[in-house]
Amino acid sequence: MKIAYLDCPSGIAGDMTLAAMIDAGVPLELLQEGIASLGLPGVQLVVEEVKRHGFRALHLKVEHEPEHAHRHLHHIDAMIDAGNLTAAQKELAKRIFLKVGEAEAKVHGSTLQKVHFHEVGAIDSIADIVGAAIGWDYLGVDRIVCSPVPTGTGYIEIAHGRCSVPAPATAEILKGIPLAASDVQFELTTPTGAAIVATVVDQFGPLPAMQIDRIGYGAGTRDLKSQANIVRLILGETADPLDSDQVWVVETNLDDISGEVIGHASNLLLEKGALDVYSTSIQMKKNRPGVQLTVLCDAADLAKMERILFRETGTLGVRRFPVSRHKLVRREHSVETAFGLVAGKLAWIEGGPASFSPEYEACRVLAVQHDKPLREIYDAAQAAFDPNSL
Repeated sequence: MKIAYLDCPSGIAGDMTLAAMIDAGVPLELLQEGIASLGLPGVQLVVEEVKRHGFRALHLKVEHEPEHAHRHLHHIDAMIDAGNLTAAQKELAKRIFLKVGEAEAKVHGSTLQKVHFHEVGAIDSIADIVGAAIGWDYLGVDRIVCSPVPTGTGYIEIAHGRCSVPAPATAEILKGIPLAASDVQFELTTPTGAAIVATVVDQFGPLPAMQIDRIGYGAGTRDLKSQANIVRLILGETADPLDSDQVWVVETNLDDISGEVIGHASNLLLEKGALDVYSTSIQMKKNRPGVQLTVLCDAADLAKMERILFRETGTLGVRRFPVSRHKLVRREHSVETAFGLVAGKLAWIEGGPASFSPEYEACRVLAVQHDKPLREIYDAAQAAFDPNSL
């Protein structure tokens, strides 16, 4: 299984990611050709070797003619659709921009249709995101792991004035992602870098077991005083065809609570980040029938899950323990049907064909919208999946 590890001790930005990809073997000409096909005025990728705190890396600069455009999401989507990109590259690029759009709409109290893309709608950011989509497609990795992400601290000037680091949209994008402490007075992670990470990364944590093949170094523009302003992209392989990680199990036994309360607690746990929640019928003391409520979650969410269990169920105690998981390699994927776009997940064992599983909620929305049976939407999505397009 091919693995990519993003090592981000000094945060991550779009240009740093793209430079690391080029240093790791993604052809500059391939990126230039794909970005040029978007119709942006005079875009040129310029790469140079630099040193950051004594370490060599590549630095990328996107040169272009001056412009003063403020774009909406539909403008960017249309630009991507018109570009000379593969279906997978277009789909990934649009998902990254959607991540930014959702964050911008949230922090400005707007909608996806109305929100303006300021910094991330500029030519250099469009080039970074589309270039990253091309790069990940070229690398063809099965799994992407990333270190916890530092954001830096201090203040920056954006289109809406002075604000603290991380910028509002960046913080929104990074919700649910492990952050690393940093006292560097600088914006280490940009909205573009955050959106790329939030969209493509499968797991956050230390370097996984792997045999290293290539390493790429991408430099940020500023040379920091305290550390190298570099992102490191490590590419390699593992003999294990299955993905693996460690999660926590939190469980409690309940025998004096209604089914409605258990259902409400389960929904709330899932909304707050639980990986899975399920109940099991059990026999308790004095032959009383009861329910064991079990929660699977990441280590970072343990305290939050326990608070919900104590508050919602009134339980007097919970058990918690770590477990190792093996799971199929997965990534997000969407297919176009006669009813609309259906999001879902790809899963496969290395060497075997990919399978596509449509997301329930995506199918449910289209079933209601078109007044069709849910099963019909599922079948249409399955029929629209073409493994040869991957």
